[in-house]
Amino acid sequence: MKILKTLLVTAAVSVAMMATAQAETKKIALVVKALGIGFFEAANKGAQEAAKELGDVEVIYTGPTTTTAEGQIEVINSLIAQKVDAIAVSANDTNALVPALKKAMDRGIKVISWDSGVAPEGRSMHLNPSSNPLIGNMIIKLAADNLPDGGDVAVLSATATSTNQNVWIEEMTKVLPNYKGINVVATVYGDDLADKSYRETQGLIQSHPNLKAIIAPTSVGIVAAAQAVTDAGKVGQINVTGLGLPSEMAGHVKSGASKSFAIWNPIDLGYSATMIAYDLIGGAEAKPGAELKMGRMGTVKLDDKNEGAMADPFIYDAKNVEEFAKIF
Repeated sequence: MKILKTLLVTAAVSVAMMATAQAETKKIALVVKALGIGFFEAANKGAQEAAKELGDVEVIYTGPTTTTAEGQIEVINSLIAQKVDAIAVSANDTNALVPALKKAMDRGIKVISWDSGVAPEGRSMHLNPSSNPLIGNMIIKLAADNLPDGGDVAVLSATATSTNQNVWIEEMTKVLPNYKGINVVATVYGDDLADKSYRETQGLIQSHPNLKAIIAPTSVGIVAAAQAVTDAGKVGQINVTGLGLPSEMAGHVKSGASKSFAIWNPIDLGYSATMIAYDLIGGAEAKPGAELKMGRMGTVKLDDKNEGAMADPFIYDAKNVEEFAKIF
């Protein structure tokens, strides 16, 4: 009887230990604008790197199949049902996700946005890949540096509601007077879809015969625009620039369709978002002035809007693009 009692106690302790171990594994959901986009797949690599480094984290990489707020809301509701510990989201719409994310926070789930932000009431903090003013200046500078005599420039953005795209274009507009002779003649939206971005670029080429550059602050749009310029026989006449991935743009830099472009490292971005989410799960508080841990990326200091910047954008051109194309 005594032996049986001992066995039962031992079994109970084992079960309790297993349950504790399971409970200690933190589930962090990395919600992207849409699956199948190279930028976000690279971000997932960084998130998985952070999970491996932390040891007690499971990263759930997820998102809708198209870049819609409705798709992300459906994903978020599913994650709430799964009782994840944190949600880190790159938003398709600033405001539309707020009710679902508030519900998540009400259930004790830590919520942050990264890359493309959510309105403050729908998250505890937002991680910008870089500083918005620096990005805004960078994208117009990339075009202007190759137009010493000025010229007509157009913008190919993602969705009309995309938070980060709109902020960068706004910041670009603020510094436009610094670049003499540069005229922004149109802004169009490709919805981060390759085929629509391609068609919108064709429309820009037809509507603006004196077009000298296209700025696409989106990794999907810049590739589509470069291809459309190439197919139209406009390489050397229209320079495509903006934000893109080295692996996807190396061929277009080599062909001359793009003289240069910029991007932060999406691997670092996914890594940093995961580390911040983990810090918040552990009890860190997101408030103005707070410094949250980002592992090997250091810390991020929050401003009065509970936003912080990860790093400066980096320029890629014929000198370095091949090297970085092997990485992401």
